[in-house]
Amino acid sequence: MNVDSLICSRLDRRGIEEIRAGGVDAVTVTCGFWEDAIESLDAVVSWRELAEANSDIAQIVASAADMREARAAGRLGIVLGFQNSSFLQGRLGFVEVFADVGVRVAQLTYNIQNDIGGSCYDPHDSGLSRFGAEVVGEMNRTGMVIDLSHVGNRTSLDAVHASSMPVAVTHANIFELVEHPRNKPLEVLRPLVERGGVIGLTTYHNLTRGRIATPELWSEMVARSIDLLGLTAVGIGTDANQRGTDEYREWMRRGRWSRQPQLGASPPPGVAPSERPDWFSGPQDFGRLGAALEARGLGREERELVLGGNWMNFYTRVIDDVREKQMGGVA
Repeated sequence: MNVDSLICSRLDRRGIEEIRAGGVDAVTVTCGFWEDAIESLDAVVSWRELAEANSDIAQIVASAADMREARAAGRLGIVLGFQNSSFLQGRLGFVEVFADVGVRVAQLTYNIQNDIGGSCYDPHDSGLSRFGAEVVGEMNRTGMVIDLSHVGNRTSLDAVHASSMPVAVTHANIFELVEHPRNKPLEVLRPLVERGGVIGLTTYHNLTRGRIATPELWSEMVARSIDLLGLTAVGIGTDANQRGTDEYREWMRRGRWSRQPQLGASPPPGVAPSERPDWFSGPQDFGRLGAALEARGLGREERELVLGGNWMNFYTRVIDDVREKQMGGVA
């Protein structure tokens, strides 16, 4: 199984075909960033309609078992996720409601403080709020993956310790290898990994700062990440945005909360922008990641874990096992 733990593309049939062409079997999509509950439900409906209209090549999946079934049927497994918790609108009960309609991944915060905790760009990280701690508990109970990718370091560490289940960073790199506020330091990642968590190393050029310029540089970063965290803790989360428009990027960065320019992960003024690599242009090139790891010397079993096996093991524990227990052991 090849798994991409996060994309932010607004998919159509062409986008689905690109992902499948790269050999990806399951992908977590972004249903929203700043949307409220009604808008978020609309987004879930839209993703369901997309899958239904393209049922020959895609299907919505809600478990690791579903992902395997989709692959066996020749379809891309689409995991519904959100890159913020705004869909809850401060209502704890909405965690279960959205879990019941198939949402399986949720990031606690996006690029600014919310009622759960602080973001990676906040000058002062408040830590996990009391409401946030209850949301973490509900996500554990309902089999929803806790994603810390854009979350502040203090809030992230609080969530790692508050969670009774392993938690994830679906799309970031290790700060000590690539210094960027969106990347996660070892002081957060090591406790996360000790509790069974996984990080999806991203190919996003702004978060690699040259380390994806060539297959050799990228595979070196992956190998060093494995050395620091262990083989079973590392996966891939490209953060791909296929044919994303400037308008869409502005929505990601500013939403409705700001009228000022927001850089997001882009470099600040005076710092040269990172260039997009020629060898990896998006999910359609996912297969090249495996080739780069093979050239680096990773064996077949090691490559299979990094390219998807670690995520499948994580999903089985955090989603499948929890929801099966909820159903009284009935698969």
